[in-house]
Amino acid sequence: MEDKRGWMRVLRFLISLLLPLMVGAAGGWATAQGVQDWYPGLTKPSFNPPSWVFGPVWTLLYVLMGLAAFLVWEEGVRSPRVRKALTLYGVQLLLNGLWSFVFFAAEAPGWAFLELLVLLAFLIWTTVLFFRIRTLAGWLLTPYLLWVTFAGVLNFAIWFLNG
Repeated sequence: MEDKRGWMRVLRFLISLLLPLMVGAAGGWATAQGVQDWYPGLTKPSFNPPSWVFGPVWTLLYVLMGLAAFLVWEEGVRSPRVRKALTLYGVQLLLNGLWSFVFFAAEAPGWAFLELLVLLAFLIWTTVLFFRIRTLAGWLLTPYLLWVTFAGVLNFAIWFLNG
């Protein structure tokens, strides 16, 4: 019986890590669609990071998100607060992936900014719940929350500069 629990824990860990990385891969595919032609022609603010920064930063953030989700999941899905936190996590993860499609594939920075505000609201809510369940899980989401906030400022600036 103990062996089965060990395997289930490993499976939860792998799912927790792979899910955000798969969302990141889908977002990366959508990003690649716009980065080739449309994005280079946009006016960007002076604080726009170089393109090479985004891949490593997002990869690290997706791993941290996965670890945070795993820690919360380990508290037991029978708990209503864990189910709620993981549901909100799933919603914000979906919104995270959707942003790349709206911004890059649809070439719609204004709509992407609005979508990002919704993502930010769900992310704040998720982070608060993660902190309440496992403090470390909340801290693991904090860099992601800061980066999404920065991404929102950057998204708004690009939208503003490009009418």
